[in-house]
Amino acid sequence: MTPAALKRQALRNALLGTVELLQHRQAEQINAKLIDEYVALDWFEWRGGALQITLTGQNICKQIRSGLV
Repeated sequence: MTPAALKRQALRNALLGTVELLQHRQAEQINAKLIDEYVALDWFEWRGGALQITLTGQNICKQIRSGLV
């Protein structure tokens, strides 16, 4: 695997935990660099000052939960 592929896999591995923190309104516990990486991938977005998962991010979560990735 390339370094970029390894990085993307690491982000996928952390995604469900990150989403859980957001759902429990604990975004302050998410590393700022991790947030920037998710935003760059269009998995999260800033909306009205709040961090939210995008449709792309939701679809990736579904893939992870179903074991497709």
